[in-house]
Amino acid sequence: MDKFRQEIISALKAHVSLTDEEIDSSLEIPPDPKLGDYAFPCFPLAKALKKSPVDIAKELASKLAIPNIIAKPNGPYLNFFIAKEAAAESVLKEIQKEGDNHGRQHHKSVVLVESPGPNTNKPLHLGHLRNILLGSTIANLLRFYGNDVHIVNVVNDRGVHICKSMLAYQKFGSGLTPEKAHRKSDYFVGDFYVKYSQAEKDHPEFEQEIQQMLLKWEDGDKETRELWKKLNTWAVEGFKETYRRLNFKIERDYYESDTYMHGKDIILDGLKKGIFQKDEEGAVVADLEKQGLGKKVLLRANGTSVYITQDIYMAKKRYEDYKFDEMIYVVGNEQEFHFKVLFELFRLLGWKFADSCYHFSYGMVELPEGKMKSREGNVVDIDELIDEVMGIASAELKERYPELPKAELERRTKVIAMAAIRFFFLKFDPPRNFVYNPKESLSFEGETGPYVLYAYARICSIFKKLGEKPELSKADLSLLTTEQDRKLIMALGAFRQTAEEAATRRRPSLLTHYLFELATAFTEYYHANPVLKEKKALRDARLALIDCVRTVLKAGLNLLDIEVLEEM
Repeated sequence: MDKFRQEIISALKAHVSLTDEEIDSSLEIPPDPKLGDYAFPCFPLAKALKKSPVDIAKELASKLAIPNIIAKPNGPYLNFFIAKEAAAESVLKEIQKEGDNHGRQHHKSVVLVESPGPNTNKPLHLGHLRNILLGSTIANLLRFYGNDVHIVNVVNDRGVHICKSMLAYQKFGSGLTPEKAHRKSDYFVGDFYVKYSQAEKDHPEFEQEIQQMLLKWEDGDKETRELWKKLNTWAVEGFKETYRRLNFKIERDYYESDTYMHGKDIILDGLKKGIFQKDEEGAVVADLEKQGLGKKVLLRANGTSVYITQDIYMAKKRYEDYKFDEMIYVVGNEQEFHFKVLFELFRLLGWKFADSCYHFSYGMVELPEGKMKSREGNVVDIDELIDEVMGIASAELKERYPELPKAELERRTKVIAMAAIRFFFLKFDPPRNFVYNPKESLSFEGETGPYVLYAYARICSIFKKLGEKPELSKADLSLLTTEQDRKLIMALGAFRQTAEEAATRRRPSLLTHYLFELATAFTEYYHANPVLKEKKALRDARLALIDCVRTVLKAGLNLLDIEVLEEM
């Protein structure tokens, strides 16, 4: 459909004083297919042309002549109808030709995506899961859009919160290891963080010991550093295991312990140049009053750095490492103010990448009360969630297919469970909070991953029943003349634009909604059209159509990092 859209844009441009981008953004897809395949509102032209939108639509319809496209006025809209044969030929042949690469584009830029930013004192939880799924999907979409994308991470591995786990282990660990405790290594570290929280109520002196431990760490005390390294190693090893379960690949980790000191020089240099100032207490601050952001302390009066100071250095370091064209920070919406300040500081420093930084903000994940238990009451860890969903999926598969071999049961369980989690998390617009319901996410009805997987598997079963390999490239696509044929073809034609919009608008939910709608359109089509019972010519044309649906479903699911199954 991209081809027809471009032809409409070119034809309109010859008669209206708008740019390609303005026409493109104005073109709409009517809610009712009977109104056309595209619609152009003429309201914006009325003032300049001193005519009513209705008259403009009539005039444009009489002037435009586009091969295979009919332009008809409809009140203040100009509606475009693409010839059925032309749509089938263009859309399906393109999908057949491009296969798994269908929809890929070429807009080469270097993009960094920061995700998920864990602390090394506890396991990865549901907030990190949403971060990872959004980060990896945005990276996939931007690669699909033709960019050179790198996932980078910041590991928060120093500070008071890290010392809490260290002190608890020092007092209560007694030489224990994750192996001896039969505990996943990041959970093992997290257990001591919980122990500290429990013990500090009865031991107020612990707070002073934490501060002393932090000072020892900063002074490079050997024993403290060895303890820190041991627990951090356990935590990071546990994170990597969780990343593997999610098929999440980080290209480079930046550790806070390596970077927290370096931002100080940048701030002091800015002070010398008059970019920053000292306040009455001697702290170095940035005056962002004009931007509505107040005054931000960058160095305390005692000369120590604050958190944003290391973020300043890290951005500079990453630009030196990658020369990125865009830097996307995938971080929860509670940090929105932080990033507004950070990006303004980049501008004050005169860094050319300042306007190329973007805070990908997202909301909270909540759980239905009583659905799951957690180690800390209201926090559920990623591994716990995966195990829970896999348990539900496995039980349902055993009930449906009691004779399924163990290895196949495990394979399908994993694919279906991960599809359920990924699709459910990604179908909500990032700014929204949502409630994650494991059983609902596994449903074969509604807007779920298993529903879309089932549509793909059903197409595979049709070809399996066929028992032969038809030459679909030679199918007579001109036989696809019904409104149902057309509806499915038009849905397929929207894939490229949907993937592009999901990438440029940073909205994976656009893709999940599209895949659900395509799967639904196929299901309706399948119930109304007994494909294998048709005469050979029409059968092959319809097989070519649903094979293209299969190709696009797979391409879209792969962008969400969801594997497909030929049998459910």
